[in-house]
Amino acid sequence: MSDAAEPKPKKKGGLVKKLVMFGVLPLVLIGGGAGAGLWAAGKTGGSAHEKKEDPNRPKLMLKSEDGHSAGAEGGHGEGGGEKSNISGGGGVPDTGPEPANPDPSQYQATFYSMDAPFTSNLADTDGFLQVGIGVSTFYDMKVIDNLKAADMPVRSAVLQVLAQQSAEALNTPQGKADLRKQLRDAINKTLKENEGFGGVGDVFFTSFIIQ
Repeated sequence: MSDAAEPKPKKKGGLVKKLVMFGVLPLVLIGGGAGAGLWAAGKTGGSAHEKKEDPNRPKLMLKSEDGHSAGAEGGHGEGGGEKSNISGGGGVPDTGPEPANPDPSQYQATFYSMDAPFTSNLADTDGFLQVGIGVSTFYDMKVIDNLKAADMPVRSAVLQVLAQQSAEALNTPQGKADLRKQLRDAINKTLKENEGFGGVGDVFFTSFIIQ
């Protein structure tokens, strides 16, 4: 009889364990990745939803059902007070989706005349331009309040636009129309930078003098 010990059979447990680990690990990684993706998507979606619900954002004002607008805030004071530089206004807040271009037949405009005229040198002559400016908005009074709060930067932006104009262009109807658009865009840009929202729909001249 030989004294040599018979070789022991190798255990299969180690191989089976490795196979199980290789099979389970990808599933764990996939499940973890999917869970993280859902969590991130839910967090992002919640943030986007919160941004849409800004209680301080001005609201469009629908015309009243009777077709007439109520007086805007700051009208004639009691006892024959000084006349306000705000007109129109009224209506009811629109709670539906905001249109890209508000329809004037559906929305109520509020008009606001800026207190003092603007005087600026012209770009092509030694003369100067003096204009009175009023604006309109289809949004609520928050736009007018923002305009008053940002009066100084708005006036600065208006003067910068006026200083770039030429007398030759401003003596034509098209030149005046182009200036109104430039002023509207400059005012809205300044309001967004300072108050977070524009809202001015149009700009009007209450006086216009070139000398």
